[in-house]
Amino acid sequence: MTSAVAGRIVLIAGASSAAGRATAAALAASGARVVAVGSNAERLEPVEAEARYVCDLADLAAVQQLAETVRADLGPIDGLLHLVGGWRGGGGLAGQNDEDYDFLHTHVVATLRNTTRAFNADLLASSAGRLAVVSSVSVDRPTPGGANYATVKAAAETWVRAVGYGFAKAESDAAAVIFVVKALDGLEAELASRAVLLWDVPAATVNGTRVLLTA
Repeated sequence: MTSAVAGRIVLIAGASSAAGRATAAALAASGARVVAVGSNAERLEPVEAEARYVCDLADLAAVQQLAETVRADLGPIDGLLHLVGGWRGGGGLAGQNDEDYDFLHTHVVATLRNTTRAFNADLLASSAGRLAVVSSVSVDRPTPGGANYATVKAAAETWVRAVGYGFAKAESDAAAVIFVVKALDGLEAELASRAVLLWDVPAATVNGTRVLLTA
């Protein structure tokens, strides 16, 4: 059977990560046209993709230029998988320093805000636009040592729900989904397969959902 994602242009932000590489390979195997985006050209080379772009996703102007370039090279995208992140923490509440918070906010929230704003029109116009991010169970049960991390993940989830609300209000065929993990290490294949399946179901059934991934 032909996968519903076949022929769809899907951009992976943070494509050079282990999760990004696994997801790119699964999408490509299903016939998707994968756009890999990362901060380092050398690390992007092994990613299975039709096109690869280096971009500072924390810079809105750079992301807006990326969106224009992708549209010119390939066309408007049908999917945005935001796999940019990182973790810093520990040391209890006293260990939640500003440097770690700024790092996490930049990588988790700023990159998400920039990419969703730059590509929102594409997803709204698509006949099956999909946005997906990876969040953490720590949002539900934050600890003092992970307070910075849980806070920015909660902010990212709020942003995604807002995007999903916009999709529904516009009565588009787009959906925004939050995948939730305890730890992503070891779940890359599961994330990849779930990402591919996002196009196999109607937008209304998955928009705004929070999906727990387990081994």
